[in-house]
Amino acid sequence: MINSVDFTKRLQKIIDYYSESASSFAEKIGVQRSSISHILSGRNKPSLDFVMKVLSTYPEVELYWLMNGKGDFPSKPKISESPLSNTPETKTTPPQPDLNIASHSDSDQEIDKIVIFYKNGTFKSYKP
Repeated sequence: MINSVDFTKRLQKIIDYYSESASSFAEKIGVQRSSISHILSGRNKPSLDFVMKVLSTYPEVELYWLMNGKGDFPSKPKISESPLSNTPETKTTPPQPDLNIASHSDSDQEIDKIVIFYKNGTFKSYKP
């Protein structure tokens, strides 16, 4: 059997971990604000639908931890945290080909495939 008091403490821990208000948490998981309030106050017990919405919205929350308090929270770091967060992001754009297309007098021919070769040895193939 689930201890409602302990469940509410774990739910509050999730809300605090993500720096959410009860209202914004309810909006993110797709429930009424009153549902969160009633669960946190102990008036109502969480439904299976409620638990599943929490788990699907916050993948770092493990079912067994949420229900029984066994295991760890968070199970993995928040998406915004990264072990490489101290390194600057570099965005690479593929080199743009220099297309010298000569006009072709046979306008009734259809293109079968276009292949673009890059100087680094890679290529891209396009089919219409």
